[in-house]
Amino acid sequence: MLDEKSIKQAKYNAEQLIREGKISKDSEGRYARFFLKNSQDSFNTAKLLFLVSSDKNKKIELGYPNFNGYLWVINSSYYSMFYMARALLENSRIKIITDQSIHSTVYFALIYYFYLTGKIEKSLIEEFKNANIDSTDILGKEKAKELMQDYHNEKEKRGRFTYEMGEIAMQNKAKTSLERAMNFNEKIRTMIRL
Repeated sequence: MLDEKSIKQAKYNAEQLIREGKISKDSEGRYARFFLKNSQDSFNTAKLLFLVSSDKNKKIELGYPNFNGYLWVINSSYYSMFYMARALLENSRIKIITDQSIHSTVYFALIYYFYLTGKIEKSLIEEFKNANIDSTDILGKEKAKELMQDYHNEKEKRGRFTYEMGEIAMQNKAKTSLERAMNFNEKIRTMIRL
């Protein structure tokens, strides 16, 4: 949830990055199309992976009967939002220069230049923030899950039950990520004039 404390911290961080020259208003905006294309490519990847992951016949037809791409649906959905945010910043002549967390810097710039000014509604910022958290969180959980599955593989029945429940949960998270990305990208795209 995007609360007042988070917003104040993001504003403070953005102002600090502006002072350091890591966020500036001197961009030429020439990379907006590049980021728009990356956003669309990432979103199409997420949609395709979701389609294949949720369709047993497609998996078999493609020769991957056990394929599960839900983790990458979540990541691709987030990246489509990230690239759309970058396109918006570029189109608004806001330059991001950092060798550290580009994702946090983009988030802080969105808060500072678009949320605090009323150009973006709070729900879109929350969707961006949640997509980033889900993407990072799921990746760590997936690695831990793999280790646990390796350790408990002799318990086939229990392992199968855990895997099936995990797949359903992952599918639901993937669907939510895809919906968030679609909503975020559609609304932000209307703000970009090329």
